[in-house]
Amino acid sequence: MTDIIEELKWRGLIYQSTDRQQLRGWLAEGPRVLYAGFDPTSDSLHAGTLLGLVALRRFQRAGHRPIALVGGATGMIGDPSGKSEERNLLSEDQLRANVAGIEAQIRRFVDFDDAAAGGSLVNNYDWMSRFGYIEFLRDVGKNFPVNVMMTKDSVKSRLGSGDGGGAGGGISYTEFSYMLLQAYDFAHLFEQRGCHLQVGGSDQWGNITAGIDLIRRRNGAEAYGMTWPLLTKSDGSKMGKTESGAVWLSAERTSPYAFYQYWINVEDADVGRCLRYLTELGREEIESLDAARVSAPERRESQRRLAESLTQLVHGDEGLAIAQRATEIFFGAEIADLSDAQLGSIFADVPSGELDRERLGGEGLPVVDALVEATLAGSKGEARRLLKQGGVYINNRRAESQEQMLTAADLASESTIVLRSGKKRYALLRFS
Repeated sequence: MTDIIEELKWRGLIYQSTDRQQLRGWLAEGPRVLYAGFDPTSDSLHAGTLLGLVALRRFQRAGHRPIALVGGATGMIGDPSGKSEERNLLSEDQLRANVAGIEAQIRRFVDFDDAAAGGSLVNNYDWMSRFGYIEFLRDVGKNFPVNVMMTKDSVKSRLGSGDGGGAGGGISYTEFSYMLLQAYDFAHLFEQRGCHLQVGGSDQWGNITAGIDLIRRRNGAEAYGMTWPLLTKSDGSKMGKTESGAVWLSAERTSPYAFYQYWINVEDADVGRCLRYLTELGREEIESLDAARVSAPERRESQRRLAESLTQLVHGDEGLAIAQRATEIFFGAEIADLSDAQLGSIFADVPSGELDRERLGGEGLPVVDALVEATLAGSKGEARRLLKQGGVYINNRRAESQEQMLTAADLASESTIVLRSGKKRYALLRFS
């Protein structure tokens, strides 16, 4: 067995744990079952959940058997940990769609098909939906002293901030009960699947210890817990946030190019920690990148390696190739032999116009008209001036003249021509 504790330690990924030496010895004895939970508040996971996904992957590669739990039941309530106000409750249909979306993403990180590897994907709705309220209070709730629950950080941080329940602030009874549900998840997996270890972010420590207590009370047995630090920047703000919102793992929400660019732009002060926390790069390579960052920071080797590693992990070889091709395009590389889907991914935030395919027939579409249709010029006169100055590009090739005509031969994909004015103003014309 690989010493996973030593691996996590040098990467800085152990924030809290039950007795570490005892945990290390237990893990060394053979394949162990552990779990981490994922909250289905959206149909996609985001950059902040990469820590949990990669953690399960590390444990599996070290010879252990990870369980990825999707919270179809707990997602109906919402975890108060790390939250300043109550979440909006989702409908069952929305939760069902969210669970399906994130299950597909989890499969990119953990192998659930290899029986020898022992990975499992479960949904806590499957067992929680069988409980009645009275039955749950009798069998589970009786094991939780309220005075102990009140000391948990997820509860303390919300007490006294209002009357509870949405706009009133505070914490509602619904959210207050969340730790009972998560604790029961741990107890259920302990009893049904031999799971003795729960892992999660540092904001989950209260919920994890509640599960350990429940297992001790119900089963008279010992269980373990471990957390990692939250993914934050050196200034304390959350990693994986941009001006336009979260960095998602879904290519539909955050394109492979945008995902790649987020990591390529990580600050020097943060990139070393990201390499350790999120990638599978070895210690020797990471320390070499640390040294290169000191000797030649302008080369940004650490950022490039981080972006490559994470984009490949999340979006596969094809997604990485698209992201790298897009980067070349935005630095002026000629655009050709791409699909509509690839161009749409690369230029997701670029203005576009729809024209009839027939306009590319005959003599073709005057480039002057194309610039106006694409809103890169406000008038034909402005378009001619841009062309005269040599600042117009068709698929990143400089336009030949003011009289140039665009035909089907100028399509960069099945139906799209990419126009550029100056260095960075792009627009798409799609011909249907």
